[in-house]
Amino acid sequence: MRTFLILFSLGFVESLIRVPLSRAPSVRSKLRAAEQLQEFMREHEPDFYSRRYAQCFPPARDFIRLPGKSVERLYSFMDAQFFGEISLGNPQQNFTVIFDTGSSDLWVPSSYCVSQACAMHHKFKAFKSSTYTHDGRVFGIHYGSGHLLGVMAREQLMVGSLTVQNQIFGEAVYEPGFAFVMAHFDGVLGLGFPQLAEEMGSPVFDSMIAQNSVDEPVFSFYLRNNGSGFGGELLFGGVDETLFVPPINWVSVTQKGYWQIKMDGVKVQGALSFCYRSSHGCQAVVDTGTSLIGGPSRDILMLQQFIGATPTAIGEYLLDCARISSLPVVSFLLNDVEYSLTGEQYVRREILNNNEICISGFQSIDVPSPAGPMWILGDVFLSQFYSIYDRGHNRVGFAHLSPTSKIIT
Repeated sequence: MRTFLILFSLGFVESLIRVPLSRAPSVRSKLRAAEQLQEFMREHEPDFYSRRYAQCFPPARDFIRLPGKSVERLYSFMDAQFFGEISLGNPQQNFTVIFDTGSSDLWVPSSYCVSQACAMHHKFKAFKSSTYTHDGRVFGIHYGSGHLLGVMAREQLMVGSLTVQNQIFGEAVYEPGFAFVMAHFDGVLGLGFPQLAEEMGSPVFDSMIAQNSVDEPVFSFYLRNNGSGFGGELLFGGVDETLFVPPINWVSVTQKGYWQIKMDGVKVQGALSFCYRSSHGCQAVVDTGTSLIGGPSRDILMLQQFIGATPTAIGEYLLDCARISSLPVVSFLLNDVEYSLTGEQYVRREILNNNEICISGFQSIDVPSPAGPMWILGDVFLSQFYSIYDRGHNRVGFAHLSPTSKIIT
């Protein structure tokens, strides 16, 4: 590890592939502003986490039947706020995507897509690219509002200043539901392990490693949730030590697929409250594609009571905005290191009809045995710390953000 840290302190930081991230209102916020959130949530929210983490559930499900590989899953990006740009093809065609550690596939809308959602986003035009290769296989991903369907292809991909050759990706020809119409993003670029990939092919980061495009099999996220359009940056190939305060706390991946790790406990105002009764702690997924912090419903309900949150008809929990500064600190114990969040950090503020509302950043998720119970560390957590994903050693690193870190935007 000493060699790893010295490497980046000697100025090799410039070899990193930097991808600026922007921050925009989530689909949930847009639906709320349009007074359509309650109807949408009533129809789709009960299936949110169970489908996103479908691999954790028993296999007794109805799958769509397609000639190629198919899957039933909901990658619900209702609360996603961080986005970046990629390009496909030659000449380049630009797309806004979610860089998602909770999935492993790359997909964007196709020019042949017939959905209303595609009409509102950039579409990939295969006939305009000289480097396009048709694959022919069909893929499907199940969303709460229906199936996303598409065909697979290979193309030249540009991420930041890095070019990935012959990258497998999906061209979506049908995108279901109203949520996609309002989404800020065009598609998704998954950064999970190959075991999670639904398309038959190498995930993007695996392709980067195989093509020797990065110095180290490492990428890292610096997320900023400061109310501006600047969302931070994603770095491929290592870390930027100017953005965090050493040391890095490394936590081993317990199961390849998601970036799944062991969490030792959850404290409320310094007292161990959840996830500590077993000597094995509990499992947590580090997920940049999920905004909230998720946990077993029994624990989350008690946590909401601890912070004084009041439930709504659509499963959200509201707080008195005047009390935010006095809310208890909630801490997550990872490899014997505490990562603490204040009320200002775990409460989301939104404006509705010229009034400010404050919403709890905690959400229930119930994953049955043997995979569960499981917690999800989404952007509410990740925007407060520097996170590092090391495929070379199959581990996740966490470090406190540098108070003087600055990125030119």
